[in-house]
Amino acid sequence: MFTKLSAALLIVAMLCVIGCSAHIHKVGNGAQGTELMVERQWYVLWGFIPINDVDTHAMAAGAMDYEIVTQYTPIDVVINIFTSIVTVECRTVSVEK
Repeated sequence: MFTKLSAALLIVAMLCVIGCSAHIHKVGNGAQGTELMVERQWYVLWGFIPINDVDTHAMAAGAMDYEIVTQYTPIDVVINIFTSIVTVECRTVSVEK
């Protein structure tokens, strides 16, 4: 019985972290400095419908070379534990120039 429970918990844990990946987009030559802008993107229905608009072009502020990273950070995971009950989730969007 214990091994079946352990296997079931392991599968559930793996399913919870399947989407924990970063998406990296390089514009021009990518980031040339260390200036970083960070915003949080909010969604309803577990990520299907965006609530707010994160404008990465405005975050780059006219830079020709920058990098956009969208990811679930540990803070996002903690927030989502509580907000996913009402189908609201978030992720972090950062632009490094």
